[in-house]
Amino acid sequence: MSDLTVSRHFVQAALAGAEHLGFDTGEMLREAGISPDLLRIEMARVNSDQFSLLLQIAWNRMDDEFMGMGPRRARAGTFATMCALVIDCPTLEAVYRRAYQFSRLFDPMVAMKLETDEQKVRLVTNIEGEIHDPHYFLRESILVIWHRLGCWLIGQPVELEKAEFDYPRPTHGDEYRHIFRCPLEFESDCTALTFDKRFLSAPVIRDKPEMLQFLKTSPADLLSRPDESNTFTGKIRALIGRDFSKPLPDFEWIATELHTSPQTLRRRLKQENTSFQEIKDLLRRDMAIYYLGRQELSINDIAAKVGFTEPSTFHRAFKKWTGVTPGAYREGERGNLKV
Repeated sequence: MSDLTVSRHFVQAALAGAEHLGFDTGEMLREAGISPDLLRIEMARVNSDQFSLLLQIAWNRMDDEFMGMGPRRARAGTFATMCALVIDCPTLEAVYRRAYQFSRLFDPMVAMKLETDEQKVRLVTNIEGEIHDPHYFLRESILVIWHRLGCWLIGQPVELEKAEFDYPRPTHGDEYRHIFRCPLEFESDCTALTFDKRFLSAPVIRDKPEMLQFLKTSPADLLSRPDESNTFTGKIRALIGRDFSKPLPDFEWIATELHTSPQTLRRRLKQENTSFQEIKDLLRRDMAIYYLGRQELSINDIAAKVGFTEPSTFHRAFKKWTGVTPGAYREGERGNLKV
């Protein structure tokens, strides 16, 4: 079970190209187990497993890994071929340089180019030609996939120092805090990620059998399920666990478990664009959405499971998270929403 959720915005944004080209996106949603009705709730979220499946369905149905948003089609298998070429690279720098060489074989080109100076590295997006990307999904995806693929290959997070975008802050800009976990800069002269040069010499630790396993669900999983095991956010989520019916551990205990001081931990969470309170709130929200999909549980049961002694308090919190009551949300998941 995945206890992460994805904003409705990304579900709709991912299907913009398919819709533009006349594909039946309602059918794609239903095949992924997402009720089109649910998407009528402005602050709705879907389980990351469902989102990952939706991306795979769209790629296969359209035979296009750019999902109708790119300057050309990227036939299914393009990403896997690039991965087969980079798995033999000795370091992260070699990975990014070879991936760029592969990407420039296609015209028009869609790639990320490495720019280095004494201390810093920038991975700069390079998209030629016209794109149909009204919600910036293609551009966000390229940044996320190239960054997370690199992290996976070297087995450690490449900590970002800055994420830049050559467009104004979009309405879903707040979601970027949790995607990139670094300072954000909009209306920049390019779309790029900046990190410390030391990461370029990190060795690739994955092998071909691991890559074959990885490709069964990637790049969909790279977009829908970040590997947060090496972030403080992810470590805290793991320490809190999923049982909210008993008192949650306090911040001092968590800092001790992570062998750090509370002050340092607060600072690290600020660098990751979050706070202890927000981590608890979002975990509660995601668990509540997960439990609402289990029809055998009553809403009062769910309130208790996510740590609310009073159902009325749960209703208020859930409405703040999603804009609707738990009952209306459940109806949306079932496809019975009355708006």
